[in-house]
Amino acid sequence: MDVSERAILHSDINCCYAAIEHLYRPYLTGKPLAVGGDPEARHGIVLTADYIAKKYGVKTGMALWQAREVCPEITFVPPRMDLYLRFSRMAHEIYGEYTDLQEPYGIDESWLDVTDSVTLKGDSLRIAREISSRMKRELGITVSIGVSFDKIFAKLGSDYKKPDAITTMYREEIRKKAWSLPASDLLYVGKSTDKKLKKLGIYTIGQLATADERILNLHLGKMGSILWAFANGYDKSPVKLENTHAPVKSIGNSTTTPRDLVNNEDVKIILYVLAESVAARLRENGFRCRVVEISVRDCDLVSFTRQKKLVNATNITGEIASYAYSLFLDNYRWDKPIRSLGVRGCDLVNCNYAEQIDMFQSVEFREKQRKLDIAVDDIRSRFGFYSVQRGLMYCDDKLSRINAKEDHTVHPHGYFG
Repeated sequence: MDVSERAILHSDINCCYAAIEHLYRPYLTGKPLAVGGDPEARHGIVLTADYIAKKYGVKTGMALWQAREVCPEITFVPPRMDLYLRFSRMAHEIYGEYTDLQEPYGIDESWLDVTDSVTLKGDSLRIAREISSRMKRELGITVSIGVSFDKIFAKLGSDYKKPDAITTMYREEIRKKAWSLPASDLLYVGKSTDKKLKKLGIYTIGQLATADERILNLHLGKMGSILWAFANGYDKSPVKLENTHAPVKSIGNSTTTPRDLVNNEDVKIILYVLAESVAARLRENGFRCRVVEISVRDCDLVSFTRQKKLVNATNITGEIASYAYSLFLDNYRWDKPIRSLGVRGCDLVNCNYAEQIDMFQSVEFREKQRKLDIAVDDIRSRFGFYSVQRGLMYCDDKLSRINAKEDHTVHPHGYFG
């Protein structure tokens, strides 16, 4: 590898959720396992499966009943995102001993720029081997690591061979190792883009790299130039500084309600139940959200989502609930009863994220609200979720008995931020 090149790693925890669950369930060693919803519930999909289940044909996004059909012996376990986030933080502590330029791409993946570390820690390949060894020894999980000169080929390297592998994608190697791979292996070549490329006779990364950029732009717009640059190794995007972006893009809760919701008061109760869970998770993991999103599904299963950009990032329960309720009032006309609701905090930042304070908001009042929420979190952790309840919850005991904190979803970052 040219010493003048950047030294970029992409570390990917193998079957992250399933691998962590296996650590806590040694009796399932050697047996197929998938992390997903409750198979007895009205909905549920596979979030991730271990390699044994994958050999049977179990795939991420597959309905639980479909996974059971292809793999009758599979064991489903519910997701524990807070546990996975804890492992993610521990992984980043290991990465932090080699560089402060570490950019998460979801809970389980991260780019590391170790260019400035090679003089102290050895070359990038040696650093990758050391990180891989430490992940197994200290956390009990394996990673696949790509070693390259930019973020795109580093990720391609981590995807090249799994599990527990290290693959170099140096500039002088990309024609031999990468150009023969399907174009769909390249970051941001999804199903739709892949179909368009095939219509142009482009099936491999090499064909994409040598294609006419003008023709790509004609059929793909500006993504044509971006993908052409990716394939040729022209990506210069930096690895972002650690602790400025959350390792997840959103934290949200949704629920199918015990009965259909028929008025605004019903909706308000559920939105506060969901907002309490979302805000508690944000605080628990050191995040704030800059966007609040709601999802609404009526009794005919017709659904929609709406978002609102916030003036200031927040993890305060009352603010998230208020924004969610305002979004609902502005967008629903009660043509039909409601079957399910969701609240999500999106565009996450860490709590040390700096921003301009809104001059029309009281900083002191927001700080009091935040401290009150933290006190409630502490009481509930000691005496149970229902030890402290809002007065609103006593308006309908059936609706307020939902414990939304048991069901949540986390999504990764997009590459372009």
